[in-house]
Amino acid sequence: MEVKVYVDGIPRVVCGLTEDTTCQQVVIALAQALGQPGRYMLQEKFKDFERYMMPNECLLETLEKYGEQVKEVQLILIHNGPSVWDEMNVVSKMRRSSGSLTLHRQKVPLSLALDFVIIILF
Repeated sequence: MEVKVYVDGIPRVVCGLTEDTTCQQVVIALAQALGQPGRYMLQEKFKDFERYMMPNECLLETLEKYGEQVKEVQLILIHNGPSVWDEMNVVSKMRRSSGSLTLHRQKVPLSLALDFVIIILF
């Protein structure tokens, strides 16, 4: 099976999807094809309805629910910004240049943790 995903306004076709293919897998495939690391999400648009899809959501299962109207659904790859690694490198460089290096522990918000799963596979 294949789906069309708009990337920067250009339709891209992702082939080889199965019933078990997740949104995260589609996002990873598209981001790797682009060669641009970063945080990405898949957006689902249908008429006046739009939402961000969950990484573990099975894409074909979601689209199947639209029945005959599935042709009106648009999938859009959204770039949310630099990868977590890029942000960490900037902070690390700033700390090193200041002459001291300190480590801070902080809870990671769920949305950031989901982005991390996507980024770590690049």
